Amino acid sequence: MAITALHAAATGMKAQDTKLDVLANNLANVNTAGFKRARVNFEDLMYQIKREPGVRNAEDEPVPHGIQVGLGVSVSGTQQSFTQGAQEQTDVDLDTRIIGEGFFVVRTIQNGTPVDAYTRDGSFSRNSEGNLVMANSEGSILEPPVTIPADASSIVIGNNGDVSVVEGDGPLTVVGQIGLGRFVNPEGLKQIGKNLWVETDASGPAVTGAPQTDGMGALQQGSLEMSNVDPVRELIQLILTQRSFELNSQSIQAADQALQVVANLRR
Repeated sequence: MAITALHAAATGMKAQDTKLDVLANNLANVNTAGFKRARVNFEDLMYQIKREPGVRNAEDEPVPHGIQVGLGVSVSGTQQSFTQGAQEQTDVDLDTRIIGEGFFVVRTIQNGTPVDAYTRDGSFSRNSEGNLVMANSEGSILEPPVTIPADASSIVIGNNGDVSVVEGDGPLTVVGQIGLGRFVNPEGLKQIGKNLWVETDASGPAVTGAPQTDGMGALQQGSLEMSNVDPVRELIQLILTQRSFELNSQSIQAADQALQVVANLRR
């Protein structure tokens, strides 16, 4: 009896606690360049079938419904939203924004092995060798590498990814191209921190190419794509999550009171 209600309400509290963790992470990254918000999806658990729907009654007619008691809820997964984030105009030469689909491809180390990783964070800088790298804690190098000469006086990044520089009084010269990668199912990418994703079997392999080709977006120099988190929306979800957590705790209290009545029947 009330034991089932206790367990069902406990699963509800656990599920809402997970949602609270995801919402907190969304809000914590509201100013993180290229961050994509996540949401929590739920699914109901197994059911106790106390009477099958459609069984025959005494008149040999099917009953319109059965008796099915659910055993609670669980988190079925977290789903990322890859909608375009807001634009921040920085006027920094190496800051680059993707308009449309695609990810910048960078080289990172995972479990001691170099792998390709993907990011929407276009805040780039130069390392000691002049290569373009992410301005994150790891300094992941752009793939394929783009090297800026030490004496470059001007840097131009075209919409098609061409990186051109002016050396001294010379002409504008193309020194490399920033490529992009896209996925059939970007929601299947695995987040590894540092504004990076890596491919999985769920995402499928990356399709790489130049910007403005094969469905890739265009690049815009001097601006960044910021987080797509809407603080107002997240705060509303936070309030709803708190209330859902409280309602599940009330269910536990009600089940406890019912058990207490049963325990006191002999008195």
